[in-house]
Amino acid sequence: MSRLLDPPEGRQVFARAFTPKPTDIDDNGHVNNVVYLDWAQQLAIAHWDSRARPEDRDAYAWIALRHEVDYRRPLLPGETAQARTWVSDTTEGPRFDRFVRIDGPDGAMCAQTKTTWVLIEKASGRPKRVPPHMVEMFT
Repeated sequence: MSRLLDPPEGRQVFARAFTPKPTDIDDNGHVNNVVYLDWAQQLAIAHWDSRARPEDRDAYAWIALRHEVDYRRPLLPGETAQARTWVSDTTEGPRFDRFVRIDGPDGAMCAQTKTTWVLIEKASGRPKRVPPHMVEMFT
């Protein structure tokens, strides 16, 4: 995944700003790589919480199956990142791909992720095929 990720034309995008805390800065003087992954997860959860119906939040949970991360530009102390997320318009059974791009204040990509999430039915703890209405609410 070395090409820059951008949401497809017309895709619903959820955004949030992140400003690193002093504990997010590593020994190299920039945001630690693990922090980007945490931000990607926070963004995914906030996106789900903002769009999901209450009955879906009560019945389902998401677990990460796979993360793919590219790092390009260090985010330095005092800089605020702009993060955007969107999802694929297709699913594979219980799997749904989510994309996150985190840019520095100059617009240059700092990190981007592609994460495959699996929908879990809370009552059984088992994977559940992503219903069409969930695809529609995110795309």
